[in-house]
Amino acid sequence: MCGLRTSHHSPQHREKHNQITMEDIRARAAAEDFQLNSQHIPSRLTTFNRLFALIYACGLFALFYYHLTSLINSTSLGSFFISVSLFISDAVLAFMWVSTQSFRMNPLRRREFPANLKELLKNDSDFPAIDVFICTADPYKEPPMNVVNTALSVMAYHYPTSKTSVYVSDDGGSAMTLFAFMEAARFAATWLPFCRENDVVDRNPNAFFTSTSNQDWNSETEEIKIMYEKMKRRVENICEKGKVEDELLNGEEERMTFNQWTKSFTPQNHPTVIKVVLDSSKNKDISGDLLPNLIYVSRQKSVNSHHNFKTGALNTLLRVSATMTNAPIILTLDCDTYSNDPQTPARALCYFLDPKLEKNLGYIQFPQRFRGVSKHDIYGGELKHLFLINPLGMDGLLGPNYVGAGCFFVRRVFFGGPYSYEAPELSQLSPSHVVERPIQSQEVLDLAYLVASCDYENNTKWGLKLGFKYGSLVEDYFTGYRLQLEGWRSVFCNPKRAAFHGDVPITLLSVMNQTKRWGIGLLEVNFSKYNPITYGVRFIGLLMGLSYANYASWPFWSIPVIVYSFLPQLALISATQIFPKVGDAWFVIYILLFLGAYGQNLVDFILAGETFRRWWNDQRMWSIRAGCSLLFGFIEFTLKSLGINSNLGFNVTSKAMDEEQTKRYKQELFEFGVFSPMFVPLTTAAIVNLASFAGGVIRILKSGGAWEHLFLQMLVAGFGVVNCWPVYEAMALRNDGGKLPPELTFFSVSLALLLCSFATFF
Repeated sequence: MCGLRTSHHSPQHREKHNQITMEDIRARAAAEDFQLNSQHIPSRLTTFNRLFALIYACGLFALFYYHLTSLINSTSLGSFFISVSLFISDAVLAFMWVSTQSFRMNPLRRREFPANLKELLKNDSDFPAIDVFICTADPYKEPPMNVVNTALSVMAYHYPTSKTSVYVSDDGGSAMTLFAFMEAARFAATWLPFCRENDVVDRNPNAFFTSTSNQDWNSETEEIKIMYEKMKRRVENICEKGKVEDELLNGEEERMTFNQWTKSFTPQNHPTVIKVVLDSSKNKDISGDLLPNLIYVSRQKSVNSHHNFKTGALNTLLRVSATMTNAPIILTLDCDTYSNDPQTPARALCYFLDPKLEKNLGYIQFPQRFRGVSKHDIYGGELKHLFLINPLGMDGLLGPNYVGAGCFFVRRVFFGGPYSYEAPELSQLSPSHVVERPIQSQEVLDLAYLVASCDYENNTKWGLKLGFKYGSLVEDYFTGYRLQLEGWRSVFCNPKRAAFHGDVPITLLSVMNQTKRWGIGLLEVNFSKYNPITYGVRFIGLLMGLSYANYASWPFWSIPVIVYSFLPQLALISATQIFPKVGDAWFVIYILLFLGAYGQNLVDFILAGETFRRWWNDQRMWSIRAGCSLLFGFIEFTLKSLGINSNLGFNVTSKAMDEEQTKRYKQELFEFGVFSPMFVPLTTAAIVNLASFAGGVIRILKSGGAWEHLFLQMLVAGFGVVNCWPVYEAMALRNDGGKLPPELTFFSVSLALLLCSFATFF
C-alpha cells in the first residue's frame, strides 16, 4: 500500500469513478488471480475440544442423575428446597457450558495480504469510498478531546483522502464538541501530512506524543506537539467553562453556527445541527493535498419522540451519509476507539474484494483491544472471550457477532438480506445511489436535515428492516444477529498489531453500570420473537444459534452465582451436608466437572497469550458481574416487563479519567467510593463466605471426622473468600477515597448476620 497519493481530482471526476463498484474490482481480482487472503487455518485444539465435550457431557448426565435421585429422596421441605436450588443452578451452568462449546467446535484463524492490493488498486480512483461513523453522547463522560483523537486517527488512514469521510454523531448536542472538531480540522492540516511524510504508525496524536518508543523525535515533531497542546488547552478550557465564547470564534460564519445554541437548546430537545467542518473538494492541508470530509451531525431531539439511543444515532448517520457521500463501506467506532494501524482499511479490503469469498460477506469485525489496562487487568476489562476467543470460534461457522466498534460494513447489508433487497422510502438513501452534487450544496443539506429530523422514521422500516436494528439496548449484538438471520456472513480479522485501541472502565461502578445495560439488552432479545434458540436456530443452524444464545443468556448466570455464593455457605454454618462426602463416587464427578470447566477456560486464556493472574481476575470479575450487575439487570427488566416503573434506559459509560481513581486503578485497588445497591450482593457474599469458612474450620478442628462431609462446602466457601480479598481490603485495610463506604459495610454486615441467623435457626 506504499505510495498511495492524496487525490487532487475534481468532485465531478470523483463521482465518475465512484460508480466503479466493489463487484467490478472483485471481478478484476478474479481475472488476474490476486491472492488477497490465505486459506483459513483451523485450530489445533479442535479435535481435543470435541473429545473433551463428549466426556464432559457424560459427567453432566451423571450429575443430573444424582440431582434427580436427591429430589426424589428429599425427606423435608428444607432438603427439597436445597435440592431444587442446586438442580436449577446446575441446569443453568450446564446450558451455559453447552452453548459455550459452540465457540470451540471449529475455531479458525485468517491471514490477509494487504501488500497485494498495490497491484489491484493502482490509482486513488480505484479504491472504494469509506464512511466512518463515530458516536458520542456526553461531553463530560466522553471528553471531546478523546473523540477528536479518534477522528484524527482515522482521517490520517493510509487511504485516499478523497475516498474518506468521517461523520461524528453528537447525541448530546454539545457546542463544545463541535468547537473541538473545528479546532481539530485546523490541526489536521498539519497532522495528516506529518503522518504521511514520516510514515507515522500511531496516528492518534495523543498516543503518538505520549509514546516512549518514538525514535525520530525532532524539531518538527516538537513544533507539532506544541500545536497539539495548544489545541487541547483551548478545547479543555471551553469544556471547563461549559460554553463557547465569541472571542474564540473566527469569522461570522462560525458565529452563525454557534448561534444555534440558544437558551432553549438542551441535549434532550433541540433542532438538527449539521456542519461540514472539512470538505474534501475544497479544504487542503499545508502540503496542498486535499483533506478528507469531516461532518458534524447532531440529530433533532424532542422530549415527545423516542430517539432509540445509540442505534437511532447510527441510523441517522446512515441516512445523512447516504445523502452526502454514500460510500459502499462503513466503519463504526466508539468515541474512544481510535485507529492503531493506518493499514487497517487495506486489511478489510482484502476480504471485501476477494473473489474467493462468498458474495454474502456483510462485515469484517476486528477485535476490540484496550490501552491503559492495569498490569493484571483487575476488572477483567479486556473481555478476552467476548472480543477475541469466541469470535475465532464463530468465524469457523457463519462469522463473528458485531461488537459495536472496529467493524467495517458493506452498506448494502442495511437494506435487507443478500437476496432480498429492502428499498428505502427515498431513492437517495439506497446503497446504489450516486451522489452527484457537492456535499455543501443546498439540495444535499436540505435532504440531510430532513432525514435527521426526530419524526422522520415514523411509518418507515428504519430500525425494523432497514439500518441498525431496534429492540435491544445492545444494538451491536442485536444488529449483527439480525444481519446473519437475513443471510449475511462475517469475517474476523485479527492482525498482530491491534487495529484499534479503546478505553476500559477504571471504576467498579462503571463496570457494573455497563454490564447491567448489557444484561437488560440481552434479555430484551431473549424474550422477543428473535430468541436464538426458538427462532435463530432455524435460520443460522444449531451451533450459531447456541453461540448467540450463550450471549443472550448472560443474565441467567446470576442464578447459579447467587446460589453458590450463599447456599453452601449457609448450610455449612448450620452443619448441613449438601454435597457428597470425600471418597464418594459423586464427589469425584463434582471435582472433575469443576476442574474441567475452569481448566478449559484457563487453557483458552493461556493460548490467547494471557497470564494466570489475568485469568484469575477475569473469572473473579465474571462472578461479580453475574452476581451484581447482571442480577440487577434481570430485576430491572422484570419490573419493566410487569409494567412497574424502573430505571430502564441507556447510561453512558464514563470515559473521563479522575487522577486519584486512575492512580488506584494502576495500583489494582478495587474502586468502591460510593454506596450503590449493586455492591450489596458482593459485600454481603464476602462476609457470609468468610464467616462460613471460619465456622467450618472451627467445626472441623473440634470434630476431626467432619471434614470429609463438609469438604466441598469448605472448598466453595474458601474459593469465595479468595475471590473476595479486594472486598475485605476495601472494607478494613484501606483509607483512601475508593474504600468501601462505612454505611455499605454496616448494611452488608447486618444483612449477613440476618442470613447467618436464619441458617442457624433452621
